[in-house]
Amino acid sequence: MISLADLQRRIASGELSTDVAITQTRDAIAAQDKTIGAFVRLDETARGQQAGPLRGIAVGIKDIIDTADLPTEMGAAIYRGHRPRADAPVVMALKQAGATIIGKTTTTAFAANDPTATLNPHNHAHTPGGSSSGSAAAVAAGMIPLALGTQTGGSVIRPASFCGVAAIKPSYRLLPTVGVKCFSWTLDTVGLFGAGVRDVALGLAAMTKRPELVVPSKVSAPRIGVVTQAFAGAPEPSGAEALQKAARAAEQAGATVRELAMPEVVAEAWRIHPVVQEFEAHQSFAWEYGQNYDAMPPLLRGRLDESKGGTPAEYDAAMDVTLRARQALAAVLTEVDVLVTLSAPGAAPEGLASTGDPRYNRLWTLLGVPCVNVPTLTAEGGLPVGVTVIAGFGNDAKALAAASFVEDALRR
Repeated sequence: MISLADLQRRIASGELSTDVAITQTRDAIAAQDKTIGAFVRLDETARGQQAGPLRGIAVGIKDIIDTADLPTEMGAAIYRGHRPRADAPVVMALKQAGATIIGKTTTTAFAANDPTATLNPHNHAHTPGGSSSGSAAAVAAGMIPLALGTQTGGSVIRPASFCGVAAIKPSYRLLPTVGVKCFSWTLDTVGLFGAGVRDVALGLAAMTKRPELVVPSKVSAPRIGVVTQAFAGAPEPSGAEALQKAARAAEQAGATVRELAMPEVVAEAWRIHPVVQEFEAHQSFAWEYGQNYDAMPPLLRGRLDESKGGTPAEYDAAMDVTLRARQALAAVLTEVDVLVTLSAPGAAPEGLASTGDPRYNRLWTLLGVPCVNVPTLTAEGGLPVGVTVIAGFGNDAKALAAASFVEDALRR
């Protein structure tokens, strides 16, 4: 994979020009993407910028995020050839930081369940995960150093785990979702993929102009609470092994590690996540579902068919649970610095019919807290499995630093 931190160092020292860095990215895409299928569109005219912390850094943009120079088709026939008038603010933030938008990456249709044809770079018989399939796969295959994705249930952290890359789903609304196709305005969050934790931290710091997000050279040993999420069911053996391995490595590196049980209201929040998601989805997709029913992607259409009886009263009750669960989690996080939990049930499932199960991700999306995937082990078939490091709302710097600590501990 291409390290953003290494590219920055080489460009700053004059060892590498921005144009050569972009050319190398183009060559990597040409060599890999015919097989992997991570991109739906490339900008053949894109060049390296000469200023900004992300100069020479090629970035892939998930194709539900508006770009003025490239179509935004959302993986859906309804929007084939759609050309937004403007870049989404997150795209402009990248450009203002000097990044080069190299192309649009594949997304499941409307970032829902209908999968793409993108392959997992580690094992082509398996899914790369979704909905940010192309972004995770493009970074994992060494095509690009940075990519944007989005998460409503588990669409950043799960594909990062399946593809063996670092990723952050930041605190809710740290990155604006204006210009991003809405699924659920309470849940939708823009995230980043990179080769390692320090790489995604550098990308997020540059986009947000928040230098405090950069991981310091020396990270203090954190107090870690391990959360198994028993309310979400048992993981597969590879998922359980990844969580045990990460906890053991962190403890051996000096962290204080203990298992934590979540309050009942937090488990209840996990159960009501679909109520919030589907109620808002019916409003977000009112035009597509109401006016273009037959052209809707079939799995998403089926979900909307099944959930159209949801009531405002049920939604309001779910939002009340959400508020109380956020308060309960904040109290838990006074006892530890971060939580470590499962990023996925296990390794990526075989085949492309499913993008995997988001059951270990959706709670944290609902609660709006920063989540960082740390690649942890390689399971049978060469398939990666990660763990998630979580901090309190707004404590993205703490989540990134602790995730870097775990990442370094796993390398020892």
